[in-house]
Amino acid sequence: MTAENLSLVAGTTLSLVFSYVPGARSWFERFDPEIRRVFMLALLVCSAGIVYGLSCLGWAVEWGISLACDRVGLFGLIEQLILAIIANQSIYAITPRKTQPATHYTKS
Repeated sequence: MTAENLSLVAGTTLSLVFSYVPGARSWFERFDPEIRRVFMLALLVCSAGIVYGLSCLGWAVEWGISLACDRVGLFGLIEQLILAIIANQSIYAITPRKTQPATHYTKS
């Protein structure tokens, strides 16, 4: 798995979980939109940090993630983090939101 694929999958998966998984969706919708964006950003930064940590420990290679534990690798990871953020916010923007129940009008 390339770093690009991993970034896109991580960003998309987080977005879909908080859009469609019932417990996560109801919990997530309680927050203001700004808080939701910051929360998603924090999760993506944490996941990028975990990937970088795995790379530095030498464990990322076992999962097919080729990321060097150096300055070049860190800058590459930041590029991938930006891709993950774009994927996350793009998917979240197009997923359906909770809608008001339809009101039925009867003719009197």
